[in-house]
Amino acid sequence: MSELRDLYQELILDHGRRPRNSGKLDSPTHHADGYNPLCGDRIALYLEMDEGRVKSVSFEGTGCAISQASASLMTEGIKGKTVAEVLSLFRKLTATVTGRDDDAANEGDVELGKLAVFEGVSQYPMRVKCATLAWHTLRNALEGKDVEVAVTE
Repeated sequence: MSELRDLYQELILDHGRRPRNSGKLDSPTHHADGYNPLCGDRIALYLEMDEGRVKSVSFEGTGCAISQASASLMTEGIKGKTVAEVLSLFRKLTATVTGRDDDAANEGDVELGKLAVFEGVSQYPMRVKCATLAWHTLRNALEGKDVEVAVTE
């Protein structure tokens, strides 16, 4: 178990130090900003949607390794997915990191893949908002809410 935990920590640190899909898209169709007032993490998320699928996604942000890694891994995990698939992944991930196993199970066949590295966050309640900031910002972008969201859930 310790080796798996070490591997997960290394993946989070890697994405935190060298986030993937960082920067602003040239022609986003959707955008939202997110802010965690408890620690100061910020994110600007950019999406390019094409026929109901995520064609391209990127972000700009500042904050802790967990918030940056979550945004980085999220951008990798949602490319090519439909809005429904993305929202199902959002529900699964947020339920998992908040320790709501029954809600996570309700998402059925949805696989977290690399995002499973955040399963341990549920043991650290102060870090849950760090891990979910990008996801709440994503949901707002998909819902057409081009406003800053402060993660308070």
